[in-house]
Amino acid sequence: MKNSLFITLFFAMILPAHAHFQELIPSTDIVTVQGDRDLSIELVWGHPMENVSMEMAKPTQFGVQVDGSKQDLLETLEPQTVKDHQAWKAQYTVKRPGDHIFYVEPAPYWEPAEGVMIIHNTKVVVSAMGRESGWDEKVGLAAEIVPEVRPYGLWTGNLFQGMVLKGGKPVPGTEVEVEYLNTDGAVEIPSDPFVTQVIKADDRGVFSYSIPRGGWWGFAALLEGDEKIENPEGKRVDVELGALIWIHAVDMK
Repeated sequence: MKNSLFITLFFAMILPAHAHFQELIPSTDIVTVQGDRDLSIELVWGHPMENVSMEMAKPTQFGVQVDGSKQDLLETLEPQTVKDHQAWKAQYTVKRPGDHIFYVEPAPYWEPAEGVMIIHNTKVVVSAMGRESGWDEKVGLAAEIVPEVRPYGLWTGNLFQGMVLKGGKPVPGTEVEVEYLNTDGAVEIPSDPFVTQVIKADDRGVFSYSIPRGGWWGFAALLEGDEKIENPEGKRVDVELGALIWIHAVDMK
């Protein structure tokens, strides 16, 4: 019995930890003048490359920023079930031109395997009606990624760059995890290192990644929260503060 327990613990320690990603995926990242202005937005907590979802509580905040002005969309969220787990969705109608920055601060998630509460602040930019302005604005989240490259109208193979901010200031040398939204497991994974790509920001807090495939890509900069918070057991623990952004690339034909 003791040997079995030892073996179980041993393999638990050597197996790779799977990256958590807060998904924030709109039905399109470009709304044209002649096109449909009604967006559907999916909020799922899980492992996108492995096509795995987990339970997601109602977020702390959810909104959109246009021309520097924020609109609270929290009450537009509706619960949904994704792969037997709770997730969320929202409908939004684009009413004016300009870049729409959708953002979410999820409720803290307890990860007992890592002993931390996880809060991954996430953004996605939707271009509206040809007025390309505002995509590089800060939202003011505790941690966020501000794109250095326009985050829409991207071809496969383009180089995407973003700056990692914490408290509005760049964070040099931050580790950034990258995953593909592998819908329905269309991409086969050769081995564990291919699940999550890992890059580091430079001394300006800027990271770069060349997009190898069309579809949605998530970038997660992992930081330490400034203060401990209580886990579900009432114990004060560290916070993994994430800054995430999603971008969409299209294969050139």
